[in-house]
Amino acid sequence: MGEQIVRITGIPMSGGSALAAPIDLNGTGRYVHWGVIQLSVANLVVIGLMVVVFVAALLLPFPRGRR
Repeated sequence: MGEQIVRITGIPMSGGSALAAPIDLNGTGRYVHWGVIQLSVANLVVIGLMVVVFVAALLLPFPRGRR
């Protein structure tokens, strides 16, 4: 009675590159260090986009209804 070891190396995708990430996510992350603060570049990009959307929401006028 022989034993068989099965290793799962990835998720099979029928669509090929349709579900693939635009960048390689298997590598190590890149980090930015400011003294005690350490942020990943991905989180820094998300925070930057949130700030841009917040500032745009403050500066852009609200649509006015017809009265």
